[in-house]
Amino acid sequence: MVALAACGGGGGSGGGASGADGEGPRYAVAAQDLPNHVPVDLVEPDFPSVNGSAPGFLTIPDPLVDAIAEPPGSGGTYTAMTPLWGTIPPTTGNAYFDAVNEAMGTTLEFQISDGNTYGDKLAAVLASPKDVADWVSIPGWNVPPRFGEAVDTLFEDLTPYLSGANVEQYPYLANIPTEAWQECSWNGRLYGLPFPADVSLATYGMYRDDLLPDADLPTNGDELIEFAVDNTGDGVWGTDDLWTTATVIHSVLPDDGWELGEDGKLVHRVETQEYRDALEWMTRLYESGAVHPDAVADNQGDASTRFESGQVLMTSTGLGYWHEALTRNRASNPDFSIAPLPLFGADGGDPVLYKRAGADFCSYLKKTDDDAAIKELLGAANFLAAPFGTEEFQLINYGVEGVHYDLDDNGIPVATTQAQREVQPSYIFLVDPPLVTSQVTLPDYVEERSAFGAASTEYLAEPLFYGMNISEPNRFASLGQPFADLEKDIARGRKSMADLDAAIETWRTSGGEDLRAFYTEIYEAQQGEGEPASS
Repeated sequence: MVALAACGGGGGSGGGASGADGEGPRYAVAAQDLPNHVPVDLVEPDFPSVNGSAPGFLTIPDPLVDAIAEPPGSGGTYTAMTPLWGTIPPTTGNAYFDAVNEAMGTTLEFQISDGNTYGDKLAAVLASPKDVADWVSIPGWNVPPRFGEAVDTLFEDLTPYLSGANVEQYPYLANIPTEAWQECSWNGRLYGLPFPADVSLATYGMYRDDLLPDADLPTNGDELIEFAVDNTGDGVWGTDDLWTTATVIHSVLPDDGWELGEDGKLVHRVETQEYRDALEWMTRLYESGAVHPDAVADNQGDASTRFESGQVLMTSTGLGYWHEALTRNRASNPDFSIAPLPLFGADGGDPVLYKRAGADFCSYLKKTDDDAAIKELLGAANFLAAPFGTEEFQLINYGVEGVHYDLDDNGIPVATTQAQREVQPSYIFLVDPPLVTSQVTLPDYVEERSAFGAASTEYLAEPLFYGMNISEPNRFASLGQPFADLEKDIARGRKSMADLDAAIETWRTSGGEDLRAFYTEIYEAQQGEGEPASS
């Protein structure tokens, strides 16, 4: 039985302390061990990538590109464990699975579990190696404690297969950005296959540009509050809660982030002036009276309804919501439109946008002595990573034409009743191509989202421990929890900045200084100045 729940911490990160082959302690993969990034340009985008932003496509190519001439597999059959946030489709007698498996030349037998309880399922399965599937998808937020210590026992080290130029025999895996591979590495070695994520903004302020077509948009923090106040009245509120936007415009470090202070010591997010400034700004926003009463009461469950109905004209939300809201509302209101706020720092200067993890999921191949099986599964992964505009991408995402979808007059796939039963996200959670903006039914969105993504890249910065998987000891697991509640209380006037000072002091004496020492040793080890801390 493999121990996965002793000293390591969970929460989407993990890691070990030592490299391979006597190289000494290492948390990040050495540059030569990362797969070469060899971009593939099979289809020309309407809005090209800028500094790694997602390219935008206004149409689906016709004809589609045949990316892989012959099925790469040799007829093997393997099990694959994935999550699903939806109705689980039949895993046998499913024409969609049959078609993809046939096109790959490899049969994947899916073990699909409810995404909401997937973390519990994973922990149970990984604790019993005989139950581990041949190919396992692990969302970043479901990485079990001490995974970095167990990964070499459970899963195949893919470094010999994919490092450097080795990946180029799998051209669509080589097309995946470097940041995505970093997220799938442990102990200085490459173990996982990525589901790439947007390393830029995840959440930001959106406003109803259809209801405010001639608005004088804000360019700094003070103007943002004024904008909310000016658009409040007659049963309409200027905004919902804007905490995540406040952290962006004030350049606050990511959750549990660290920076190097002027004295050379590590400084935690909650100790920074930027964090204090964001909280003080939020207090002023709530005092202005421009925040909807339900948001004041911390009822965020109906935030999208308030925003889409026009009760609220501004909200802070995940950028994936953008196209979802447009799709949901334009059938009944063709003029419905939302847009992101301009990018600015609270003082009117440039913001600092800290890079996010390069992959939302990583998948792992069960450890085996069967080299041919590993290579067959990597061939299947290369097939699944075929990019937008290819026959393979169309098959994986929509199924079989005439069975799972029909093309409308604009060449856009329209799902059939059979697709609703059989086609669910599954293969994509094993490996996926680089992100694209391809909501072709929303051409205005594609253009605006592509422009916003490109603009965001101008302000990206890497957090101090970017590209490392670090597992905190379990004793630190709940250390930061009080701040989530305190942030809400301070913003709403129920607590003061003096309460923040007290909470920081409690944090320091209750383990924060030990956590600082833990990360300091890791930092110094990465600088070649010491050995990393043990858990």
